[in-house]
Formats: sequence, structure tokens, C-alpha cells
Amino acid sequence: MESALEEIEFLALSENRVRVLQCLAEKRRTRSELAAETGASQATLSRVLGDFEERSWTVRDDGEYVATATGRLVADGVTDLLEIMETEGELREIVEYLPTHAMDFDLQRLADARITVPTQTRPNAPLQRLLDLLRESESVRAFSHAFNEGSLRVVEDRVTAGDQQFRAVLSRSAIEAVADDTELRGRLKRILRTETASIRFREEGIPLAVTIADETVHLLLRDESGVLQASLDTDDPAVHSWADDTYDHYWRTSRPLEPDDLGT
Repeated sequence: MESALEEIEFLALSENRVRVLQCLAEKRRTRSELAAETGASQATLSRVLGDFEERSWTVRDDGEYVATATGRLVADGVTDLLEIMETEGELREIVEYLPTHAMDFDLQRLADARITVPTQTRPNAPLQRLLDLLRESESVRAFSHAFNEGSLRVVEDRVTAGDQQFRAVLSRSAIEAVADDTELRGRLKRILRTETASIRFREEGIPLAVTIADETVHLLLRDESGVLQASLDTDDPAVHSWADDTYDHYWRTSRPLEPDDLGT
């Protein structure tokens, strides 16, 4: 009897084997249908189906082929593994910047996430992605250790025009950094004086930079030196639920920020 690793190798060495098994796990098919869907030759299909029948993964029934219960089990497993590896491939270049210690969801939920990284021609691409979301969204909630000039400007424009509801929890260090700059302090005060914005602050740090823009969750990812390395956004429901819960926690454990708190 072959070992589990040998069986995995048997499947992994042939894309045709994987695709044929997945097709038959979905529903029964004739050999002609398998050839049309997989592009495999009749000779290849004969070998693949023969190997599967030896392993009791498929059976022939009235001229059609169908996966057995164990065949469907294997097909589900290899499909899951492929999806995991595809997700890992997408995240490989940015995983060291992900705050995984604070992300209470399966990383596979990021399979369809949009990842934006700086390029030579667009070094600010990750931040630009956030600004685009801020410009397009009617409801924005955020919790972050920073509030950059670009975001301040866009939020000010949107809330003063009455086009956006904005709620945020910022770390005290983020507030102090803005308050130390005359122009930025003025922008933040104007935001606080609108009816559609509310900002709170925490004495404790916030190890994340997360924005919930309508149904999209966006994260800015920085290295240990604070240099922006990438951004990631997704509308996955599990990630959205995590962001909602985390935001609610920070909101409950923070204090309101008033214009007078920023000084003159």
C-alpha cells in the first residue's frame, strides 16, 4: 500500500489527474465530456481513469465515470490544498508585515484580497488605494496608530460636504503627531466640528491601521521601521466581521476627542 505522501505525489505530478478527479467529484461524466473539459487525450484519460479505478476513487457506470465517496474525499482535499497554496503564494511577499497576532480569522479568507505594493513609478500606491476608497465610501470606520495628511484631506472634504459618515479610534501618539502640525491640526479640528464625524483616542497603542470603507476592509502594512510596504483590502465577510468586532472593542475602550483637546 502506498503512503499518503506517495499518493499526494501521484496526484501532484499530473494536472490532468487533479482536474479529472475534480470533474468527476462534481458529477458523472462520459470520457468524451472529460476530454472536452480537461483537454486530455483519450490515451491519457485511459491511464488516469485506470489508475483511479485501481485506487477505488472512481467507477464506471453505464458508460459514464463517477467518483466514489473516497474519490470525492480526495478531490475535496486536493482542492483545499491548491487553494491554500494559491493564497500562500499571494501573501508570501507581504506575510512578514501582516499583524497576524491581531488577526482573528483564517488567512485563507484573504484568498481574493487585493494587494497593492509600491512600485518604482507609483511608490505611494498602497496609500493611494486607501485614498481612493475614502473618496468612494459613504460610511467609514477606522482604528489606527496613524492619521496621514492625505487621509485627513480626503476625510475633511467628504465630511464637511456631508457626503460621508466618519468614525475613528486613534492612538494618542497619532493624535499628538497631527496636533504638532499647524495645518493638520486645523484640518482635524474642522473634521471634529462636523455633524458627520466622531473621533476617539486610546492611551494604549493600536497595532493596526485598518479602515472599514462601506463593505471593504483595508489594511496598511508597514515594516518594523514604520516604512509602508503594502496595503491589502477585501470584502470577505469573515474579515469584515473581525474588523467590526475589533473596531467595537477599540471604540468602547477609548475616549472622545474634542477640538479643544488639540490646543490652539
